[in-house]
Amino acid sequence: MEPIYLDHAATTPMHPDVIKEMNHTMETTFGNPSSVHYFGRKARKYLDEARRVASNSIGANEKDIIFTSGGTEADNMALLGTALANKQKGNHIITTEIEHHATLHAIQYLEHQGFEVTYLPVNEMGQVIVEDVEKALTDETILVSIMMVNNETGAIQPIEQIGKLLQEHQAYFHTDAVQAYGLLSINVQQLGVDLLTTSSHKINGPKGIGFLYVKQGVHFEALHHGGEQERKRRPGTENIPAIVGFQKAIELAGAERNERTETYNYYKQLFVDSLQEAGIKFSVNSSKEVIPTIINISFPGTNVEALLMNFDLDGIAASSGSACTAGSVEASHVLSAMFGKGSERTLNSIRFSFGIANNEQQIKTAANRIAKVVNRLRK
Repeated sequence: MEPIYLDHAATTPMHPDVIKEMNHTMETTFGNPSSVHYFGRKARKYLDEARRVASNSIGANEKDIIFTSGGTEADNMALLGTALANKQKGNHIITTEIEHHATLHAIQYLEHQGFEVTYLPVNEMGQVIVEDVEKALTDETILVSIMMVNNETGAIQPIEQIGKLLQEHQAYFHTDAVQAYGLLSINVQQLGVDLLTTSSHKINGPKGIGFLYVKQGVHFEALHHGGEQERKRRPGTENIPAIVGFQKAIELAGAERNERTETYNYYKQLFVDSLQEAGIKFSVNSSKEVIPTIINISFPGTNVEALLMNFDLDGIAASSGSACTAGSVEASHVLSAMFGKGSERTLNSIRFSFGIANNEQQIKTAANRIAKVVNRLRK
């Protein structure tokens, strides 16, 4: 039985071209980019080029890019670093109930430090309402953090509208763009964001690398202390092979965005059509404004734990939501925000996500296997 991977929102396989670039870098470049000799200058050249590619991908200045170990560190740096540096201006933070735990747990930490937090609700489509953001703003608000795309449902949030709303307010605007980056066209100037988070392993790059965009002029406090790397904002010797791999993944994602979007939208529709043809009862938990790679489906009369276990036995890799809670049978906080904590959907919904590990035949095969599992569990 061929195992089929439908969990690209958790992590993606590395693109073969990314692996080649990283291998070449590891074989030819070992210098510390902070060193002034030939070996260091060679590494520095790779680092500078990757920073240029990263900044261009979001319409930013090269000086505003901080390489991190991934999305979680970047979220923590953005939230803690900005809140702590601006507490003299106020102590109020706005976020949503559906954020990734990298954001929610960082903000909960800030709550314990005395900050006041407003957790905005979402509608049944999984989207925050711009007017709710406006109503929540006060003179004490110093930071607003709203993800660009939800990692469980794929719902796209109204980031540009919120950015316009905050133009004349003192609050800095952060967005976790981990699930959006590489799939949506992003320009930080147009969106009006001050801080933006990305992660390499979501776009077929290596794990352990990402970047945080911090707009020039943002009052930001470093959380780590050591050397002067990343303009003193994130000390530590840079991981050049991973950064080069990330650069290649960024370039591929940009060059292939339209083709990937078309392909994954086709996969998603084929998946839904195949499930319908199999005659099983299900409903989709999201709006029409979603990214092409993610679909969250409720299977009435089942439960997450049994579904995932049986899918795995039948060679289907899927998830109950965020990868960091994939081993948990607790109700999804995202679906609870959308449908209410008592909703059956919070305990019978599965996230399927598509990517380069898939082909058309796999999608059909996966849907057929899933239908058989669902029918078997309902009996």
